[in-house]
Amino acid sequence: MLWRCADFKGYQIAATDGSIGAVDDLLFDEAHWTLRWLVADTGGWLSGRKMLATPQWIRDIDWAERRVAVDLTREAVRTSPEYDPRASVEPRYEASLHGPYAGGRRSRADEG
Repeated sequence: MLWRCADFKGYQIAATDGSIGAVDDLLFDEAHWTLRWLVADTGGWLSGRKMLATPQWIRDIDWAERRVAVDLTREAVRTSPEYDPRASVEPRYEASLHGPYAGGRRSRADEG
């Protein structure tokens, strides 16, 4: 089955320990035609703050429930750098995301 990018907007995003918001946008690498980031709007939880999640952190997509499960904790999201949609996503900013999220990600070994 094929899905349009517009269909994905609004999907709820579930961290390993609760909801963190909804998909607000998708960012693509135009040179390689690859999805680089999901833009999440944290809604009322973090006062509408936006954050980025790489597709590599997606654990599961439930198409029927319109939910994306990511391999992050709510605390990792809360302490992550805020995404500013007016600024470009530079390599330094991308690298800064992996530090805070690293401590809030579960390894596959943790799932045992």
